[in-house]
Amino acid sequence: MLYKLAADLVVVIHFLWILFIIFGAFWGRFNRLVRNIHIAGLVFSIVSQIFSWICPLTHLEVWLHEKYNPYLAYPGSFIAHYLEEIIYVEMSERIIFVLTLFIVGISGVIYWKAFYKKG
Repeated sequence: MLYKLAADLVVVIHFLWILFIIFGAFWGRFNRLVRNIHIAGLVFSIVSQIFSWICPLTHLEVWLHEKYNPYLAYPGSFIAHYLEEIIYVEMSERIIFVLTLFIVGISGVIYWKAFYKKG
């Protein structure tokens, strides 16, 4: 049971991390530490997708699920797996990469506008 609780906690943390990656630029405009963590997260997201790395949180969650019940483990990416489960849409790694680039672009615009105004 402890493995299941830990796996569920990792899922929640993973979703929160994804929300931070998507919306973190809004907070990062006002806080240097948040901005640095957000930019590092964006860079890691791009690099991990370019090299087809699976997110460490996904590895941890799958491992915990396997310890609790081997039938709960899944292959592939966290985002594709849970989006497919939630909305029954199969999402390819290419689409996830394009969406990540879009998020990076939007974040870049937000940061640029925040610092351009300070100029």
